[in-house]
Amino acid sequence: MAKRLTARGARLVMLFAPTVIVVAVVVLTTGIAYAVQERGIRETTGERVSSVASSLAELTQVRSALALVHSDVSAAAAELQPLADVIERAAGVDYVVISDERGIRVTHPTPAERGKRVSTDNSAVIAGETFLGTETGTIGRTLRAKVPVRAADGEIIGALSVGILESRIADDASEALRRLLPWALGALVVGTLLSSTVAALLERRFRRLDAAAREYAGLRRTAAALQEQSHEFVTRLHVIHGLVTHGDTSEALRYIEGISPVTTTVHGESLSTQPLLRATVDALRAELSAHGARLEAEFAVTSVVDEEVSLVIANLCRNAGEAHATVVHCALSELDGVFHGDISDDGDGIEPADIERLFTRGVSTKADRTGTGRGIGLDLVRRTVAGRGGAVEVGRSASGGARFRFTMEAR
Repeated sequence: MAKRLTARGARLVMLFAPTVIVVAVVVLTTGIAYAVQERGIRETTGERVSSVASSLAELTQVRSALALVHSDVSAAAAELQPLADVIERAAGVDYVVISDERGIRVTHPTPAERGKRVSTDNSAVIAGETFLGTETGTIGRTLRAKVPVRAADGEIIGALSVGILESRIADDASEALRRLLPWALGALVVGTLLSSTVAALLERRFRRLDAAAREYAGLRRTAAALQEQSHEFVTRLHVIHGLVTHGDTSEALRYIEGISPVTTTVHGESLSTQPLLRATVDALRAELSAHGARLEAEFAVTSVVDEEVSLVIANLCRNAGEAHATVVHCALSELDGVFHGDISDDGDGIEPADIERLFTRGVSTKADRTGTGRGIGLDLVRRTVAGRGGAVEVGRSASGGARFRFTMEAR
């Protein structure tokens, strides 16, 4: 039982593993692509604010205006604020702040902040360093670049800061994700379809293996039964040989009749008036016994059972034996000149999906080990029954196997 559960668990893993792998790969790939896009946006933004800040710091207009800050901040602001406004719009940045070496702002997008000290530390910039990073200022958290502004003689006379809001960077990253999602969803759908196809092929393969395993188990049971019957047959032959050798022929005949009795009856009488039916039953009993099955027969007929009726009975009983049945029940009755047959077994049964095409020529639920083709017997049954004005139905027996019922006009 534990091995069966382990095998079933492994089978489920193999069936669902392709889909899980596809989903995991698509999600991981999308996450990596988004991270790459977000980093690219951030790097591009950093290059933009750095370029704008460096270019402005080199302008003569900026240097000249900063020289006026100590004497007149308003005049310097009037000179530089229009320039800052134009740069903000043209470069797509959120602010351009120019301050002197003391940290006093000359330009700022908010008029009330002009002439005040900057809100972040500019000491490293005034010392000659450049800065690129994220800081929180008066308009919010921004990715900013800071560069020193130098006079013609190289002396540092101020600092220039250019920044873009982090919220804008986040919006750009979200837009990139929205553009990426349709491709990710498309890849997910295609991958899921392909993985489902692989799973379906694996399931079909598993079913074939299961069918082969059941057939192998049936063959083993049949082989064991044949071996037992062979041993029993040899023993009985020795008994018969002994009886015949000693001249007890009558006793030998009674012994043979006891070995293979014709127990079926027609209204309580033996089948002596039905030689074809008797021969068919004897042959079926021997054939089913070779498959490890036992035939139980019951007949209540008055008309002669001819070759066509015997053919139908033989084919249906033979199919039951090949379906790994251990008991095959065959009943034939007659009512108002119509034969009513009922053959049931405790074998593998028939899948509902196979019932509609079961009587089609060439269709069989059993493997063709001989290479000569299968699916002939039931087609012959259908045509024979139809030719006698009857019909055949198939369903599930009380013991879980198959059950065939047919009607045929008596002749």
